Amino acid sequence: MKPIRLPEPPASPRGIGGMGGDGGVPDIFEGGVFGVIRRAVIIGNGFPASENQSFGLVHALGLSDKQTLYRVTRPRGGVNEWMHWLPVSVHKRIYIIINWIYGYSRILFTGRGKKLMPASFENGSTKGLASVLEADVKKIVTMARENFEREGPLLVVASGRDTISIASSIRRLASDNVFVVQIQHPRSHLERFDLVITPQHDYYSLTPQAQEQVPRFLRKWITPREPPDRHVVLTVGALHQIDATALRSAASAWHNEFAALPRPLLVINIGGPTRYCRYGGDLAKQLIASLHNVLASCGTVRISFSRRTPEKISNFVVKELGTHPKVYIWNGEEPNPHMGHLAWADAFVVTADSVSMLSEACSTGKPVYVIGAERCRWKFVEFHKTLRDRGLVRPFTGLEDMSESWSYPPLSDTSMAASQVQKALAERGWRIRP
Repeated sequence: MKPIRLPEPPASPRGIGGMGGDGGVPDIFEGGVFGVIRRAVIIGNGFPASENQSFGLVHALGLSDKQTLYRVTRPRGGVNEWMHWLPVSVHKRIYIIINWIYGYSRILFTGRGKKLMPASFENGSTKGLASVLEADVKKIVTMARENFEREGPLLVVASGRDTISIASSIRRLASDNVFVVQIQHPRSHLERFDLVITPQHDYYSLTPQAQEQVPRFLRKWITPREPPDRHVVLTVGALHQIDATALRSAASAWHNEFAALPRPLLVINIGGPTRYCRYGGDLAKQLIASLHNVLASCGTVRISFSRRTPEKISNFVVKELGTHPKVYIWNGEEPNPHMGHLAWADAFVVTADSVSMLSEACSTGKPVYVIGAERCRWKFVEFHKTLRDRGLVRPFTGLEDMSESWSYPPLSDTSMAASQVQKALAERGWRIRP
C-alpha cells in the first residue's frame, strides 16, 4: 500500500501545560490568573464556511475544549432578502416594524374577534425574531467582567460582516477584560479590534487604479489603500481546522474505507457559482470532458458536492459518471467523507469558487488542480494568482497524468495566525493556557 504523506505540524504556538513560555515559570510570576486566557467565545453568523475559520483559530490556540459559540443571525427569506445590505440591528428593527404593520393591517381588514395568522416573511414559515438565538453583548461583557478575577481574560473570536458590531461593542465595553479577534476584513475602523485576520486578496480587494473610480466617501468602506499596521494579519486563504494532527486522525478513522482503493486516488470537490465566480452547466461539461481524459491514469475518483452546488450541475455529473466503475459520487448522507478525502487523496481537483475548499486542500501539500479560475473576477483573481505564484495549485486541463505527483510547502495560514495572536497577547502581557 502506498504510504500516506502528511506534512509535519508547524511549531506549536502554545505554552506548555500550566507553565510560562519557557516551561518553567509558574503563573504567579507572569501576572497570575489576570494575564492567562483559559476560555474563548466565538461569535458566528450561522454560515459554516465563516464559522469554521473561528473554530480553526481557536483549535490552533488549544482552546477547542473551552469554547462557547454565540450566533448573530438576521431574519431570512421573503422581504428580508432585500435588506441584507443593512446592519443587522437596523434590519431587525425594520423587520419588527413590518410585522407590526402587517399585523395591524390584518386587524383593520379582518375585524375584531377573528383569529390572525402571523406574518410569513421567512420562506413561507412563521419564524420570527423570538426563535433566533442571538449573541447578547451585555451578557458576554458581564461574563467577561465577573469571571475575570477567577478565570482571567476572555478571548473573543468573530468572523463575518454581521458579527462586526457585536465584537466591536464587546471590546469597547470590556476592553480591560477581553481580547477581540475579528476574522475577515471589517472594511473600516480597524482600531475597534485587538487583531484583524483577513486574506490579503480581501484586504487589497481593489487596486489603486480601480479605487479611483469609487466615490471618495465610499472608499474606506471598500478597502484601504495603505499597507496594514501590525494589528492586521494578512493570510493567503481562509482559516480552517485542518492540520497534520487532524489529517493523521482522519487517516486512521477512514482506513477501512480508503486503504484498499486502487491508487492514485483523485478527489473532486465541486462548489457552486458565486457573484464573483459565475458558471453553470458549461463548466460542468468542461470538467466531465477533462475527467474522461485523465481517468486512464487514475485508480479511483471520488466526487463530492457542496451545499451551494446547483442541482442541475450535480445531476449532470451523476448522469455522466455515476455508473463508471472507477468513480464514486458521495450522496450527501452522513458520515461526510471530507476528512477522509483530505487524508487519503493523492491529488485534488477543486472548482475555483471556494476559498475554503482550496485553502484546506492546499494545507495537505498534495497536488491541487483548479478548474474555472478564468471565470472569476475582482478579488478572486488575485487569490488564484497568489496560489499559482506560490506553486500551490495548477489549472486542470485534462492533459495531466495523475500518476505523476508534485508537492509544495503546505499552506499554514491558521498556525501562522495563531502565532500572531500569541504575539499580540504577549505585547499586552497576556498569554493562553490551554
